Amino acid sequence: MQLVFNLPHMLRLKAMSQPWEGSVTGADQTRMAKCADAWGYDMIAVPEHFVIPVEHVELSGPHYLQSTVAQAYLAGATERIRLNSCITVLPLQHPIVLAKALATADWMSSGRMMVTFGVGWLEGEFEALGVPFRERGAMADEYLAVIKELWTSDSPHFDGKYVSFGEMAFEPKPVQKPHLPIWIGGDADAALRRAAKFASGWWSFLTPPEKIADRVDFIKSQPHYDGRPFDVVHGLGTRRVGEGHVVQDDPDGRPGMSETEIVDRLSWLGEQGVTVSAVPIPPVGGVDEYLDYAQWVIEVIKPQVP
Repeated sequence: MQLVFNLPHMLRLKAMSQPWEGSVTGADQTRMAKCADAWGYDMIAVPEHFVIPVEHVELSGPHYLQSTVAQAYLAGATERIRLNSCITVLPLQHPIVLAKALATADWMSSGRMMVTFGVGWLEGEFEALGVPFRERGAMADEYLAVIKELWTSDSPHFDGKYVSFGEMAFEPKPVQKPHLPIWIGGDADAALRRAAKFASGWWSFLTPPEKIADRVDFIKSQPHYDGRPFDVVHGLGTRRVGEGHVVQDDPDGRPGMSETEIVDRLSWLGEQGVTVSAVPIPPVGGVDEYLDYAQWVIEVIKPQVP
């Protein structure tokens, strides 16, 4: 089981954040990322929104980073850990510009970048950026094809509804071949079909963990799935956040579980097909206490989980 290091103050969700997290600075995050890197965590993942409509701020919070910029910075501050997003809102960004940013970061980090794409859900955010909300799925499919074309073709060209180009060069290509890993976030059938066609991983959000195995079977039954290795992400605290970021109770993902409870739950998730997870932050008083807990997780918990 790979473990994600939950970097505090990536966002301030009512369902998950503790009061002290709002005071965590970029310098604190840099120090914490270096610790996670040295201790052997597998990944840091960065959430993304550009703007939050005021009616969503109570549940969603106002604080989000631009995922690719933050990933690139964290890659420069570390040596071995992989940098992912959770998620990058694909339809809100021009695919040529985004492909360039991700390829640049992958090249400069010696191949440690990943990306999890989603179609987004905040209609007001789309309105603010002038992007048609009802077309976001079609846009995402086309943008994914564009990005893969730019990353893999020596003479990239594309002729689509939203993007067309030809007779151009695109470098640097990603260090990772055929390209840096693409994962897809979301739980609708359309998202899973997108994962089967374009991705090597799926980040579940609203899927009940007891249904993950069935949903993975659905992905692998799609005609575009070719048998490639496929990762599945489900953090222990995922079910504490419902649709629209509403607060939910999840007795199987509460922070502060015992060693045995955490190991048993991670092992059970592994049996459902989950390959990547995270342990939620327990009630602590600040950065140093959290780092003590995070070190305990990687030293005590991870060796016990297949």
